[in-house]
Amino acid sequence: MGKKYVYSFGNGKAEGNGKLKDLLGGKGANLAEMSLRGVPVPPGFTITTEMCRLYWENGQVIPEYLKEEAEAALRRVEELSGKKFGDPSNPLLVSVRSGAAISMPGMMDTILNLGLNDEVVEGLAKLTNNKRFAWDAYRRFMQMLGDVALGIEHEKFEKKLNEVKSEKGVKNDLDLDADDLAKVVEKYKELYKEEGKEFPQKPEEQLWIATEAVFASWNNKRAIKYRQINGMDKMGLLGTAVNVQMMVFGNMGDDSGTGVAFTRNPNTGENEIYGEYLLNAQGEDVVAGIRTPKDISTLEKDNKKAYDKLINTMRKLEAAFKDMQDIEFTIEKGELYFLQTRNGKRTATAAVKIAVDMVEEGLVSKDIVVTRVKPADIEKLLHPAFDKEEVEKAKYFGKGLPASPGAATGIVTFTPEHAEELKAEGKQVILLRPETSPEDIGGMDAAEGILTSTGGMTSHAAVVARGMGKTAIVGAEEIVINPQERTAKANGITVKEGDWLSIDGTEGKVYVGKVKTIKPTGLEGDIRKLLDYADEVADLGVRVNADTPKDAEIAKGFGAKGIGLCRTEHMFFGEERINKMRRMIVSKTKEQREAALKDLLPMQKDDFKGLFEAMQGYAVTIRLLDPPLHEFVPHEESAIKEVAKSVGITEEELRDIIEDLHESNPMMGHRGVRLAITYPEIAEMQVKAIMLAAIEMVKEGKTVKPEIMIPLVGKVNEFTLLKERAEKVINDLLLEHQIDVEYKIGTMIEIPRATVTADEIAEHADFFSFGTNDLTQMTLGFSRDDYGKFIGEYVENGIYESDPFQHIDRNGVGKLVKTAVDLGRGSNPRIKLGVCGEHGGDPESIEFCHLVGLDYVSCSPYRVPVARLAAAQSAVEFKRGKKVNK
Repeated sequence: MGKKYVYSFGNGKAEGNGKLKDLLGGKGANLAEMSLRGVPVPPGFTITTEMCRLYWENGQVIPEYLKEEAEAALRRVEELSGKKFGDPSNPLLVSVRSGAAISMPGMMDTILNLGLNDEVVEGLAKLTNNKRFAWDAYRRFMQMLGDVALGIEHEKFEKKLNEVKSEKGVKNDLDLDADDLAKVVEKYKELYKEEGKEFPQKPEEQLWIATEAVFASWNNKRAIKYRQINGMDKMGLLGTAVNVQMMVFGNMGDDSGTGVAFTRNPNTGENEIYGEYLLNAQGEDVVAGIRTPKDISTLEKDNKKAYDKLINTMRKLEAAFKDMQDIEFTIEKGELYFLQTRNGKRTATAAVKIAVDMVEEGLVSKDIVVTRVKPADIEKLLHPAFDKEEVEKAKYFGKGLPASPGAATGIVTFTPEHAEELKAEGKQVILLRPETSPEDIGGMDAAEGILTSTGGMTSHAAVVARGMGKTAIVGAEEIVINPQERTAKANGITVKEGDWLSIDGTEGKVYVGKVKTIKPTGLEGDIRKLLDYADEVADLGVRVNADTPKDAEIAKGFGAKGIGLCRTEHMFFGEERINKMRRMIVSKTKEQREAALKDLLPMQKDDFKGLFEAMQGYAVTIRLLDPPLHEFVPHEESAIKEVAKSVGITEEELRDIIEDLHESNPMMGHRGVRLAITYPEIAEMQVKAIMLAAIEMVKEGKTVKPEIMIPLVGKVNEFTLLKERAEKVINDLLLEHQIDVEYKIGTMIEIPRATVTADEIAEHADFFSFGTNDLTQMTLGFSRDDYGKFIGEYVENGIYESDPFQHIDRNGVGKLVKTAVDLGRGSNPRIKLGVCGEHGGDPESIEFCHLVGLDYVSCSPYRVPVARLAAAQSAVEFKRGKKVNK
């Protein structure tokens, strides 16, 4: 016996089942499963996805052996239905529908009422006692077949239809009677001939034309685009199945009807039947709005027997499929049929509630429900969003990269100082900059949202905005931002300072004027329960990238279990500190530098103590100063004059220092560990501040776990030198205070050399934290601030599947990470491994982190809930053992 390509279902039997979605598609597998469970489904058969693959591989030709197998299945449908395909006295009509393993609603083609011809339409009119219905079904079938399968444009059919309406002097299709529709059919036949085609009168020929059309629709433009957008090309789908099923009619009188119903409310998630129906109607009447449907609850009065059977069957289907079901049904002459069941689409709010309720009802386990909610849905619940109706009315301005989700509206300003002033006046602000720098931090903090014309997804603006939970759009190249003129121009529109602007950081779209926002609900109730389930399931821990106690508190409220990265450089830009930092930078001797650092020490100590207190005993990883010193000095003439005076040197001296600090490629220059080796007193001050803060906490009876991270290490000697110096400072302090404090010293792995010599470094390090922003930048040779200019073309041309700064480049950067993990654990089995780059908040990258065996990911505060859910989903899909030092 050869390979099977056709699976029959109906009358309580089926050759397939619900587990065969890859082969039968979602629709076909569910129809088979329903039939096996005794649910009344119109009989039919499914041609497998495998045949779709063969169709494309064999030059788009349907083999004869498939026709033989399908026609045998069609005979079984005739036996079960008591009707005959092509028989005018008792005709069997069928629908031909697509159905991939993963639902692609509206992307592929469907043909209904197949089997009608000039003879059968007359028989159908007599059988239903509804001549108008029969001729309307015929003209619809001719139009669908011509449009979908034979390449006759839809508009040409509409033109012919309008000619008949015009002749009668009516505007609506419903105003045409049976004779009018018969005229439409004749005009459609003329159209077929005008197009050089003949309408096929043989039902068998119609069937194969329709089947081929469904297979062909797998690679139509909208289906291909849908798969690209949803990342389905990576899933190994074979193609679409073809489902051929007996038509049943809900428009055969008042004892007939049709409807759509959900087993739970798809908007709120409440455990209640939700749906609509119409008596004496076809399914398209419900969907198209031709008539106003009734609430499903009133069906009980219209047809109690059908209603009771519908409700009981819906409950059984939900229990069987263990998820909220979206069901299509038809009542034909009092007989209830189920045409389809599938997992229902739902809002983010409903998704969370349904997941939690199903666990509490004992219907599904925690590890199943954490896969039912998309990480993107969690993000939607945590960030404000624009009201959809308001967005439709808003004036579009431009688009950029969606760097930090949410919706924000405010008054436009072009300087961080003005943003702070407006904030102080109680006004909402949108900060527009060509690009941002660390000096803009005050204005960014004051703003509701940030918009830049340059930069990528891990540029300064993007990283800081996500860390603050600020809505941000970066790399909006089409928007010309001019801080000098205080204007922004795009698409023929000019926005001036003081105008209102609204930005959607989820979509990357910008609108002129105010757009109403809807506030998020936060981590209360069901969403908190769901994420607690996620923590139970996950192998990866989730920490936060936070530099202030405020950020740390927010993240802890979102479920972060520690700080994975504190960027200490952000602490030096406050008004009281920046001049002290600059005084240190302009110092000519070590003694002068130490004196300036001495003033910064108590401030740093308070910073770190605030973080320790916020984390309440969880680990806090503090990175020593990383950026080059040139980022702390002024560059505008007015600022140079002011700073020179404040630090007690001439303007010329300050310009000389600024010139001396200038580097051609600062990202690979005098920064990180190199800075600490050249100016050991800077690192010494920070280590001292960390440990003094920890000592104070321990003396107060509190648990503290400081982790000191040395950045940009590429060679083991760099790390051991800095570690020795740090340990001397620490040991002296512990001896002085006669106290023990648990601490760790590790490094950030962000240089390719460090990944391939990780075994050497791991012998001396307590932990590695992968800085995947810089590691991606250095491995790919892409500047993360400039790559936005070309990455679109790279993705479009398939050079990279996606933006490598958004989703970790597994074949390149990922291999280096895996190498470092294997080498590091090989020489130090107890080393703790995490990631603190922006990939730490990306679900696809989190899956990679789980696969390579990291202990934790660290991300921006507002992405912590997303990371918790993504970590759990990775653990469900890819099992691995729990590890030590978690």
